[in-house]
Amino acid sequence: MRKLKVGLLGGTFNPVHQGHLIIAEQALAQLQLDRVDFLPDFLPPHVDHKEAIAAHHRVAMLQLAIQKNEHFGLELAEIARQGKSYSYDTMKELQAQHPNVEYYFIIGGDMVAYLDKWYRIADLIRLVTFVGVNRPETTADSPYPVQWIKVPAFAVSSSLIRTNLSQGRAVRYLLPDLVLDYIKEHQLYGTR
Repeated sequence: MRKLKVGLLGGTFNPVHQGHLIIAEQALAQLQLDRVDFLPDFLPPHVDHKEAIAAHHRVAMLQLAIQKNEHFGLELAEIARQGKSYSYDTMKELQAQHPNVEYYFIIGGDMVAYLDKWYRIADLIRLVTFVGVNRPETTADSPYPVQWIKVPAFAVSSSLIRTNLSQGRAVRYLLPDLVLDYIKEHQLYGTR
């Protein structure tokens, strides 16, 4: 029986934006995946958690962002586990729950350079196929096996969106309309 090919796009998604959706769609198509699951972290080990809003808001925005794409899903293992989110722990858990799935862990090209600092990276590379997303300023060199995909440049980040929202600047088309509506309704990121 053929294993399902599932991409995992992890992150804080604070908030989810069009760049995330573009990456997921390109990975789906270029790697011929069965689906891409968005994997929000509860408390990332490398990000100042004070900046991230509550997990239930980030999950709600992800649900809104992906609801119309039948090939996108939500993997809440790290939210359910709480605490700091280490990819190795998550992948051990997912592999045990879904032995019929081959996982493709999608990361930005800038993160490839830091793979040697990831928790238990030598064990993690046995559990997943790393997929690097090309970025103009990154190199494809890595001592670890990485499969690369090309994604159209879309210079948007969650931090840019948060800054624009807190300063009353426009963010329309940088993130899905339903996500922006949610942010306004719940007065997130300094919106009123």
